[in-house]
Amino acid sequence: MPLNPDAVGKPIGPVTKDYTWKDVVLYALGVGAGVSELEYCYEKNLKVLPSFSIAAVSEFLAHIVAASNVNLAGILHGEQRLTFHHPIPVEGALTTRGKITHYYDKGAEKGALVVAESDTWHSNGQKLFSSIVTLFSRLDGGFGGENVPCNAVVFPDRAPDIVVEAYPSENQPLLYRLSGDVFDLHVDPGFARMAGFEKPIMHGLCTHGYACRALIESLTPGAPEKVRRIDCRFTRTLYPGVPIQTLIWKTMDGNAIWKTLNAQTGEVVIDNGIFEYGDIPEPRIRFDGRVAVVTGAGAGLGRIYALELARRGAAVVVNDLGGARDGFGGSQTPADRVVQEIRAMGGSAIANYDSVATSEGGAAIIQAAVDAFGTVDILINNAGILRDRSLLKMEPENWQAVLDVHLNGAYHVSRPAFAVMKAKGYGRILMTTSAAGLYGNFGQSNYAAAKMGLVGLMNALKLEGEKYHILVNTIAPLAASRLTEDITPPELLQKMKPEYVAPLALYLCSEQCEITGAVYNAGMGCYNRAAVVTGSGVYLGDGESAPSLEDIASGIEAISSLKDGREYHSLGEQVTDIWNTVLPSQK
Repeated sequence: MPLNPDAVGKPIGPVTKDYTWKDVVLYALGVGAGVSELEYCYEKNLKVLPSFSIAAVSEFLAHIVAASNVNLAGILHGEQRLTFHHPIPVEGALTTRGKITHYYDKGAEKGALVVAESDTWHSNGQKLFSSIVTLFSRLDGGFGGENVPCNAVVFPDRAPDIVVEAYPSENQPLLYRLSGDVFDLHVDPGFARMAGFEKPIMHGLCTHGYACRALIESLTPGAPEKVRRIDCRFTRTLYPGVPIQTLIWKTMDGNAIWKTLNAQTGEVVIDNGIFEYGDIPEPRIRFDGRVAVVTGAGAGLGRIYALELARRGAAVVVNDLGGARDGFGGSQTPADRVVQEIRAMGGSAIANYDSVATSEGGAAIIQAAVDAFGTVDILINNAGILRDRSLLKMEPENWQAVLDVHLNGAYHVSRPAFAVMKAKGYGRILMTTSAAGLYGNFGQSNYAAAKMGLVGLMNALKLEGEKYHILVNTIAPLAASRLTEDITPPELLQKMKPEYVAPLALYLCSEQCEITGAVYNAGMGCYNRAAVVTGSGVYLGDGESAPSLEDIASGIEAISSLKDGREYHSLGEQVTDIWNTVLPSQK
């Protein structure tokens, strides 16, 4: 079967792997660490070898293999680039997302290359590392694709500054494969012969781990957290038990180039090595290259969102109808004023005056972003109006108007934005709920209903978007705005600056955020998460007939208890939980 052309550009993941300190130690032992390097092998003051990263996401590599349809009998690791953004914690969960970016054709006799890029986040929310992997498929060439571009490292015409010798054992692949790469080529003699080798070969990434240890020992001793980049090309196979040498040339402060040799033959087994090291800069969340749409951005929260997104590099569509607090009227001035502010500070923005209350308006807002900037990466559904009345005074038109802007408006804009995000395999959508909806507020039945409706919309979209790396969250801001300025005590109003809400809102819209389906309160410097929690409950009845009204009355305390309550990610989880409760009760 030929390589699958449809796989190029399609999102792969999320692929999540849980790991503990034991996995970290097992990997270190698998790449030759031992009693002389207890910092990698002993849980006390344990540190993680940076090369653990690629072994830890071996399942993601399996997804690349499956998606590309390469011939397994001819596959080898070709090239690997790792860029580190944070040191790897000793335990947690790693979530990886990426895509196949290129196929290169070296010819029918020489094979093909499959190139994939990915990013990996830790469960603490930090983006840990980025990977560009090239798989060399010896049996898939000759399909008429472009040849691989030349990208060779030029080594100095002098002896290396450092040479590190190492002696992998004959059993090294048996130990290394326990870290995830259980490909038969490294353990099964029959499979190895079928693939053209006299016996099972070393994992290229096992040799890579030896080289990583050598580089750290030589250039950042005792400080693996200072490794910032490791690149290499795997050029020849190596059999277990063969000694190796890693040759290192220092090129400038914080930079070196390297290669690894078969010490018996002098052949290069890993080439084109690049190593960058030093203190990893304190991360600053940026939105360079991202396009954001903010509705209701002419004043208040929306304006602050738009300004800060632009300040951090995003191109922004500033949408605002320019109406009054109750939704009547319209003016281009508010949106134009914010755009002028953004451009004055060197940012990129356009104004849009369409109403979110219609599907045509929502589509026009997103089309404006596509026309001006080519895409949409971020959508903040912030537009809103107020028409407060107690229920008996709530005329249908006031009920509907508020739902049209808050709930229907989010639908009208999110739908076309979601289509753009799905096609590209990336997106961030932020809904705006309210404490009035989460907890209730007198005289705001229309507003509260719309705001809780947005939580339901988020819960559905988080599931629809997961496959495409579209994350959907909701914020409940407590901030001064034109909707609240004359109903809030002045002393409290001073403390309710929108600037206190914006940091959390923008984090939820960032590439660094891997959270989806969450609701957060934010205001006055206080932040917390709100969630629907379901109590463990009680099973009533004999399984043959429904419980009586009196059974419910006597069991209401247990029914109402939230002790040992839990959150559910989906309807399916909750129904499964009920089913698992009912079945044992009927036995």
